[in-house]
Order: sequence, then structure tokens, then C-alpha cells
Amino acid sequence: MGREPEESRERVPGVSEGARAAHEGILRRQAARESAARTYARALPIVPVRARGLTIEGADGRRYLDCLSGAGTLALGHNHPVVLEAIRKVLDSGAPLHVLDLATPVKDAFTTELFRTLPPEFAARARVQFCGPAGTDAVEAAFKLVRAATGRTGMLAFTGAYHGMTAGALEASGGATEVRVARLPYPQDYRCPFGIGGERGAELAARWTESLLDDTKSGVPRPAGMILEPVQGEGGVIPAPDDWMRRMREITAARSIPLIADEVQTGVGRTGAFWAVEHSGITPDVMVLSKAIGGSLPLAVVVYRDDLDVWQPGAHAGTFRGNQLAMAAGTATLAYVRENGLAERAATLGSRMLTQLRGLAHEFPCIGDVRGRGLMIGVELVDPETVPDTTTDGPRPAAPERAAAVQRECLRRGLIVELGGRRASVVRLLPPLTISDEQATAVLDRLADAVAAVATAARAGLDGSSGHGRGSASGEHAG
Repeated sequence: MGREPEESRERVPGVSEGARAAHEGILRRQAARESAARTYARALPIVPVRARGLTIEGADGRRYLDCLSGAGTLALGHNHPVVLEAIRKVLDSGAPLHVLDLATPVKDAFTTELFRTLPPEFAARARVQFCGPAGTDAVEAAFKLVRAATGRTGMLAFTGAYHGMTAGALEASGGATEVRVARLPYPQDYRCPFGIGGERGAELAARWTESLLDDTKSGVPRPAGMILEPVQGEGGVIPAPDDWMRRMREITAARSIPLIADEVQTGVGRTGAFWAVEHSGITPDVMVLSKAIGGSLPLAVVVYRDDLDVWQPGAHAGTFRGNQLAMAAGTATLAYVRENGLAERAATLGSRMLTQLRGLAHEFPCIGDVRGRGLMIGVELVDPETVPDTTTDGPRPAAPERAAAVQRECLRRGLIVELGGRRASVVRLLPPLTISDEQATAVLDRLADAVAAVATAARAGLDGSSGHGRGSASGEHAG
């Protein structure tokens, strides 16, 4: 027997009809005034006014469990006390907030803590470049760096990649239309480009890369660098096999091709290691970092091997490359994650959540695959009634409409999730690393109830928004 969604129950006491009307007015004005390029606001019509940890309170009085976390930016959740204290300390000190790239005690503390967290072999020879405040700025800087260091221009990237929205980063991302970057197969089990998955599929992907680089008639000259994500996030939460990562390191090192690890979303404990490259034990030549390193504020850096540091003064700059508040918040975040073992916590809790979600997949055929690493989790929705894409036992076609319906049902139950993947068919979970066991149970219960509602509606020939679930206890936790 199903229940009514939590939207009728999960309210903050004392919120007036006037407040809810104000909420609707803000959304109307946003739709009328803001660019058509806005994204999250379309699927998540909420107006946050207060937040703490995993929980967001909207202007309409509803509370939500936030498993988007600023697209992975909020490693410690919203308004963590150590982050707020670090910001207040800088504000109260009278220190300048904008200093271009001048040295300050705040910056020195940040770089010291950052280097303390890096893989030791990498940190021993590392330089850091502060660039513009977004991850895509760091990707652009990394491309310029390896091109200057090698004298070459081409880049290697992977199918399904996402590296940002500026011109060069887009060219290396999976949605590029005008390609000046050689595209390589990224291994995955569920939708393997070679149709076999597993170790054999990853081995074929590695061999294809070697062939492309060594074949004088491949049409791909030796590139300036290779960029890869240890876990593809926007591409559908696809973890790279550790053996394959080691092969990419061997292939690039043998050919003097700098390897760039994009850790913008995977870094700072997200995948169960402080940096995702640590799972495979590789040492990249360049790491691109943003999101969580700023402790919720804009900050991005490129960290790279010192012999690549061939830039002349001013070869890459940016007005907002010295944000003192972001560095202070970032230092506090990095230290808190390191000192409290939150990467290890993410590994343990993430494994448990994946196991429970795979159990849910056995219950609902519309879940085609569950995958992830640490607290970077993806649930791919498929159409169970249609024939597989390839062989009789292959994956079913992706179902973006069902994924969108699950996202809507989650929101009605007070759970914020994002969609990703090739066809926007993957429900993504990026909870803060501080999520408790009880909160994790609440998240999974609400997600399970949403999937059940969509499955029930599909069987009834509806649009997936009936609001009836399987009667879980998901509404008992407020976060």
C-alpha cells in the first residue's frame, strides 16, 4: 500500500501561505529574467533559504536531503562549523580579501595543507598554479601548460568525458561537435564499447590507445597530453578500472606524453581515497583540482610536475586567482577530511549503499545498473520492456524519461538528486562526506520509494508521477 509523498508532511512549522507565495514569485521572476542556459533550476524548482549539513530548507517551508552537494563541491555539506569559523576568522582579521597572486599567510596555509594531502611521490616534485576560480579554468590552464612544455598541440581525451564548459575543455568533453582532440574508448562494464566489458574490455581499450599512438598512419600525431577522469561523473558515474589506469600511465610515460588527471569532482575523499588516482597507485604529471578544495567557495588550481613549469611570468593569469576566503575555507575542509578519515568513511558507507542499491535493482527491472566508487554513486534507468541494445543478454535501452520521473518523485519526497550519463538516464548521488548512517538510510528509502512509484505508474501506463510508493519508512528522517 503506497503513501502520499512527503511534500504534504515535510514542512517547517510556522511557514505562512505568504511565504509560499513569495517562493512562487521568486521562481517566476527567475524564469522571466535568467538565461535559458540555466540547468539545475529547471529540474529543482526550490528556493533555498537555510541549509546545514545534508539538509536544505526552502522558502516554501519544505526540507530536503541534498544529494547534489553543489555538484560535489560541498564535501562537508552546507555551512559546516569549521568552514564558517575559517571564513569568519579571515573576515575578522582585517586581512585583504583580494590580492591577485601575492603571497599571504592564508595562501601559505592552503598550499601547505594541499601538498600534505597529495600522493607523496607527486607532492615531492609539485608546483601549483592558481588560475580562474572554476574547474574549467584549471583544465584550460593544464592544456596550455602541457602544450608549452612539449611544443605539441594535440590532446587525447575519452568518450563520455566532461571537463568543463569553456572552449578547450568542451573540445575534450564527450559532447564536442567540432573535434580537434583525438577521442579514445573509456572502459566500462555495462555499456562496453566492445560489447564484452570486464578485464577483457579494458584491455582492448588500452590496446586501441597504443595502436592509435604507434600507428604512423593513424592520423593522430604525438599529442601534448592525455586528460582523463578516474571516475567519469557527468558521463554516468563510471569508475575507471585500476589496471587500465596503470596502463594509461605506462603508455603515456613510455611516449613522453603528460598525463592529466581531472580530479575536479573525484577529489577530497569523494571516491573513498583522498584523490581518486590513489586507488590505482599512479602518479600523474598534472592534476586539475576545483570544487571541494574551496570548501564551498570558488577556487581552482593546477598541480603539476616541476619540470613542466616552463611558463614565463604572466603566461597564464586571472584576476580572481587569490580568493582568500576560498583558500581559508579550503584549508579547513582539506584538514577536516584528512584528520577525520572521511575518505575511508566514504569508502565504507559507499560500499554499503551500493550493495543496498543493487538489491533494489533485483526488485525493479527498470534499474539496469548500479555503479560508483565511494560516495559517487550512479543508478542507471532502462526500459525493461524493450529488447537489449545489442545481444540478447546485453543492456536494455537507456530510459531518460524514467530517470527524470524518478528525480521528480525524489523531490516530492524531499530528496535532491541529479541526472547524468550519456542520455541523462543515470540518477546520481553525491552526498556530503559527513552524511550519517541514519541519513544514508533516509536517502536510500526515499530513492527506493521514488523508483517504486515510477515503476507502478509505468505499469499503469501513467507518466511516473502518481506519488504512490512501496510504503518504505523514508519519511521518518529529516536529515
